[in-house]
This record gives sequence, structure tokens and C-alpha cells, in this order.
Amino acid sequence: MMEVEYQPTSLKDVLIEMKDISELMVDLAYSAILFESRDIAGEVGNLEEIMNRHVYQARISAMLGARRVEEAESMSGLLQIAESAERISNSASEVAKLILKGAKFPQKLRDALPAAEEVTARVEVQNGSVLDGQTLGEVKLQSRSGMRVIAIRRGNGWIYDPDKYSRVAAGDILLAKGLEAGIPPFRIMAGVVQEAKREAAKAGCVDDLDRAVALMIEMKNLSELAVGLAYTSLLFTNEDVAQQVVALDEKMEDMRYQFDLWVLEAAKRIENVEYLRGLLYLSSFAETISGAASAIAEVLLRDIEVPPVFRMIVRESDEIITHLTVEEGSALSGRSLKEASLATVTGMVVLAVKRGGERWKYRPGRDERLHAGDRIIAKGRRDGEERLASLCSGENT
Repeated sequence: MMEVEYQPTSLKDVLIEMKDISELMVDLAYSAILFESRDIAGEVGNLEEIMNRHVYQARISAMLGARRVEEAESMSGLLQIAESAERISNSASEVAKLILKGAKFPQKLRDALPAAEEVTARVEVQNGSVLDGQTLGEVKLQSRSGMRVIAIRRGNGWIYDPDKYSRVAAGDILLAKGLEAGIPPFRIMAGVVQEAKREAAKAGCVDDLDRAVALMIEMKNLSELAVGLAYTSLLFTNEDVAQQVVALDEKMEDMRYQFDLWVLEAAKRIENVEYLRGLLYLSSFAETISGAASAIAEVLLRDIEVPPVFRMIVRESDEIITHLTVEEGSALSGRSLKEASLATVTGMVVLAVKRGGERWKYRPGRDERLHAGDRIIAKGRRDGEERLASLCSGENT
């Protein structure tokens, strides 16, 4: 095991890195399954080593920074958030190790993953395309397509978590995450002709496995929603949202029980049960993520002090969370999320909508119509936030 040496650094910077790395590891773990890639799985393991160093730095920084009881209480909340990020990264690493050991996943699962709320797409950049020779920032890829590039394969190597200064060239293979509506414009920018959708595999399967796969996709969606809402609850000191995170975690326990039952029932009718082992690991993966999200929300529910630096941590990370109000006469007022094409226009994912004295509506559908006075919670990149704020404002209409 590599010896870790403490390097003086701010706890804020360490926690930003831990948040970003844990979220990237989740994305890459699912990508490794979708594309059956041992290379991507291997990078998840590399990121775990980096995460372990950050965990050590966070603990030492917290201990050195707490000189009074009040400071220790504040640090305890930040450390609980750090431990949650560590739990997520450890679980992603377990999935990656499973892939590296040669574990197989049903074709039905890989066919279903693109149907998740946030999907991963893979394209090869064509010569002369909009992306060829440009940086991701210059072409404003995320705000124009709604897809965020999480990795670039160039030759035999990978560039993980590229930023707006990363330059793309013909022949590069891009992995990007976003809503399904963003895939067509993403492919167009890469110069790729849209492929016909592949039909889900019908062979070998039983209804129990179909149900299990569909439930796995729902568990993936809910676990990722829980993380976004957990950070939201602390960022805006909103106990209603925190309670929703805890409720999602409780729901996840019931879903995992049903999921495991369907997988075991499917095992009675399928020859190669090895393909089912990976599914059982994935249910644990999703449950761990929602459990970690619940631990973050409990910081607020248990009245543990959330220091002002937490807002800086969320706002300065790769994926930020914003809270906006739809103004009278704005471009969004009276339009549905589908009509506004928020996913492709802004690259922001709407987590929740609140109207007047009503309760928050989580995971609003594409047909959800927005009205003046509605409050929106969304996550995405900073340039997407600026575009969303402009659409919410009545000044530019």
C-alpha cells in the first residue's frame, strides 16, 4: 500500500476534489458496464487511490482546524460529507473490480442503460466536424447539446474529466453524460450520422429479468437524484428536501429487496447465471449511493452546523446546483420542460419544481409546465446555470 504523506491544503479544496472524484467514479463505473471496457474500469481503480489520499488529507485538516468545541462541531458535519463521498467511491471501485475480474452483465442491462434519466453516449469525432480541432469551451458543447464530456480516448490513452480547455481532434472517442435529448445534437456536432436505435435483446430471458433490469434503471435514477437533493438540502438549508432524501433511501431498501428477488427468480430459468451476479452487485451499488446521500442530508436533520464554506464547496465543484425562480414574462413562463428544451439549451438537469405553497415536485417529467413564480432546483455546469438564469429572467424577452 502506498504511504500517504500529509500536504498542507485547505479542507475546502480537498472536499471539492472528493465530491468531483466520487461523482466521476460513479459515471465511469456505469460507462465501463455499458461499453464493456476494462480500461475505464481500471481508471476507476486509479481514482480510488487518489480518493484515499484526499480522505487522509481531509481528516488531518479537520483535526488541525478544530481548536474549540464550536469548530469541532462544524468540522464534524464536513467530515460526515467527506465520509459519504468516500462510501460512494468505494462502492464504484467494487463494481470496477468486478468488471476487471471478468464479470458479465446481461445484454438487456446494457440495452436499458441508455433509457436512464441521465445517459452515457459514445461518439467518434469526424474530420471537419464542429468539434474537430476545437476546445470543449470554444464550441460550448454542454450548453449546446446538454452533454458533459467525462472522458476522451485518444489513441491508446484516456483523458478523464476534461475541462473547457481540453482540445478535441478527429479520431478522438468522446464519452459524455446527459439527458437522452442531448444525444442527437451531440452526435451532429461530432459529425456522426444518427444511428437507428437498437432493439433490446429478446433472447434468453424471462419476465423476471426484464422487471429486474427495469427496476435497476429506476434505482440508478433515484440514487443519483438523492445525491443531488442531499447537496441541495444543505446548500439552501431546506429540511423538506432533506426529508425527501431520507424517504428515497428508505424506498431504495424496498426496491433492492424486490430487485434481488426477481434476479433470483430469473436464475431458475437461465443457463448462465454468471450474467446475474453483476446485477446483484449493482443493486448494492445503487443502495450505497442513496445511503451516502441520506448521511449527507442527516447533517441538516440532526442540526449539525453547516459552515459557510460548504456553499463554496458545492459552487466551485465541477457540477454545481442552482435555485432559481421563473419570472413573469420570461422565456420559460407557460412552457413545458420539453417545449423549452432545457436539457439541450442549458445542459442543466431539473431536480425539482415548487409552485406557491405546494410541496416540491421531484423528478418533474418533460411535460411539466412552468409558470411565473415557480422555483426550480437544477444541477449542471456553470455556463449552463447562466443560460438557465437568463431563461428564467423576464428581462430578455
